[in-house]
Amino acid sequence: MTSLPPQVPSVQSLGGAQPIGLWRWLAVGAPHLAALTVMFLTEPNFGQRLFFGLAWGLLNALWLCVLRRPALSGALSFAMLTVLVLLSRLKHDIMQMTVNFVDVMVIDRDTIAFLFTIMPKLGWPVLAAFIVAVPVGMALWRFDPFRIRRLTAAAVAAACLAGLAGLEAIAPDDPWEGYLRGGYVSKFARSGVAAVSELRQHGFMESDAAVADRLRLPLEDACHPAGRRPHIIMIHDESSFDIRQADGIKVPNGYGRHFLSGDGKARKFMVETSGGASWFTEYNVLAGLSSRSFGRFSYFVTRLAAGRVEHGLPLALARCGYATTSLYPAHGAFMNARQFHITTGIQNFQDARDLGAKGLEPDRFFYDSALRLLGDAAGKPQFMYVYLGANHFPWGGRLRPDLTPTWRDPGNTPKVDEYLRRQSMSADDYRDFLAQLKQRFPNEPFLIVRYGDHQPEFSSSILEPKLDDETIARQHATFHPRYFSTYYAIDAVNFKPAASALAMETIDAPYLPLVVQEAAGIPLDPAFDEQKKIMLRCKGVFYGCKDGAEVRRFNRLLIDAGFIKNL
Repeated sequence: MTSLPPQVPSVQSLGGAQPIGLWRWLAVGAPHLAALTVMFLTEPNFGQRLFFGLAWGLLNALWLCVLRRPALSGALSFAMLTVLVLLSRLKHDIMQMTVNFVDVMVIDRDTIAFLFTIMPKLGWPVLAAFIVAVPVGMALWRFDPFRIRRLTAAAVAAACLAGLAGLEAIAPDDPWEGYLRGGYVSKFARSGVAAVSELRQHGFMESDAAVADRLRLPLEDACHPAGRRPHIIMIHDESSFDIRQADGIKVPNGYGRHFLSGDGKARKFMVETSGGASWFTEYNVLAGLSSRSFGRFSYFVTRLAAGRVEHGLPLALARCGYATTSLYPAHGAFMNARQFHITTGIQNFQDARDLGAKGLEPDRFFYDSALRLLGDAAGKPQFMYVYLGANHFPWGGRLRPDLTPTWRDPGNTPKVDEYLRRQSMSADDYRDFLAQLKQRFPNEPFLIVRYGDHQPEFSSSILEPKLDDETIARQHATFHPRYFSTYYAIDAVNFKPAASALAMETIDAPYLPLVVQEAAGIPLDPAFDEQKKIMLRCKGVFYGCKDGAEVRRFNRLLIDAGFIKNL
């Protein structure tokens, strides 16, 4: 008789001599077969599939270190993989970028709440998935006959991690690949290795190691404006750009007037995000700095800057006697917005809850809130940052059709026509806001500066429809102006903006605080005065000037002056 082989020491079965049923083997093997299917469907080449396999092995091994049960570990790993792929596709639909490793930092309560606000139908599928997952997980926990030793699982995890690091060192990823569909898991895994490496090399933020110059300090008592200071209102015009940049789009009569300044000029605004991530531009216009300095970590720029970047337009205006307020259309903890705004000098932060917002509100809701707060203010000049949200993704359904009873679609795709309808709502609400300022505050001067924070997510498909995805991805990665240009406009009520060479035809977004202060007649503090010299030298270009050398030097000046800390 042939004796039975000894039991493999790293795998234990609870079945003893009893045969293990086929369905139990299937419970162990099904997640791996499903993952293999996902790999062939989403990873287009051998290299990406190799990364996928190592990432899949690492994830399973980590779960085995905790649970020891291969069936449940495989099921949980596949659930996480599925969520990653779905979120990556959703992010690409909104921002033309897939999820990367550092994105796990933004999964918090307020981020999720904001997601459900803009996609209210998402709740039921999530609830259904949870209801199904709980009993399935309990069954797998109970009936899984195998146990894997934790030491063996840890060794497999270490081997897979070493393999990922080695492959990334041999064939580093190209940033433009993040703009392509597919390869969701492999790109996520590779970005993790690259992000850790970048963090070790230069921290979160790029800057020169040392500079010979120093900023003139202190900044206190540096503001002595000539004449009366106007109230300043900065308007964040969500997802707005002049869609006539695309050929063949039909627009309503008078469409272009919304993008003109009070002097009749149309000005371009070069932002650092396309299709989404409004907080990139939020950082630009409040801190007056570039999100691109954060490299792979730029997606988290407001989180990283909160409590660390004490430089910006609200701070400069507060030193000049202004009361500073933000009206924010989401939860204040979303992307750490509240703390970021406070760090840049906002004294009164009002988020959606404070304002009583219910989901996506039309622009008039925030304008009415601004008028109410202006009416309650007394004595001090006011700086008010009004963050609009009505034109936010998605455009698949009508938002408040009752507000546009006479609207007729121009005849584009449904998404583009809804986008144009919301832009029309925004333009009407803005005109009403200006009229209300004139009527309610006939003796008060106002400077109003507004800008588009980024193009909508569908702009890539209409600007150059004949380009393939890879070419578009490369152009996004190199910040091609066509995908990153919106508008900025300067208006006034009971006030004449000061003439300035800084109100250029085209400017990069971080320069907007300079334009605002000069138009209002506010003296620049030493930090902004230094940035003005850069703006004039570089003719409105910031991060892209001299391959980033000017920005790295400026960042070091701010670090040495104590305005940037622990980055």
